[in-house]
Amino acid sequence: MEIVMTIVAGILIATAVYLMLSRSILRIVIGTGLLSHGAHLMILTMGGLKRGAAPLLGQEASSYTDPLPQALILTAIVISFGVTSFFLVLAYRAYQELKTDDMDKLRGNENHE
Repeated sequence: MEIVMTIVAGILIATAVYLMLSRSILRIVIGTGLLSHGAHLMILTMGGLKRGAAPLLGQEASSYTDPLPQALILTAIVISFGVTSFFLVLAYRAYQELKTDDMDKLRGNENHE
C-alpha cells in the first residue's frame, strides 16, 4: 500500500509543479493546493501505514498507531488552508485592479503575448 500512496503523491506533486509553472495565477493557486496535498500524503506514507490500537496512555497494547504523522498533517492542513485562502484573495484583488491574471502582464512584461 505504501507504493501506491507514494506513486499518488508523486503524481500530485508533478501535477502541482506543472500547474505552478504556468502563466495563469489561478493555476498557480491550484498548484500550491495540490502540492500541499502531495506533501500530506508523503508525510502519512513516511509515518507508516500501520494498523493498531489507539495511542492511549495507561493501556498496555502490543501495537499502537503513531499519532505524530497525523498531528503534523492536521497542522499542515490548517496552514495550507490559510495560505490558499490568502492566495485566492490576492489573485482576486490583482484581477480587480489590473483586469488580467497573466503573470507576464502582472510583472510588467508587455512585449510577451
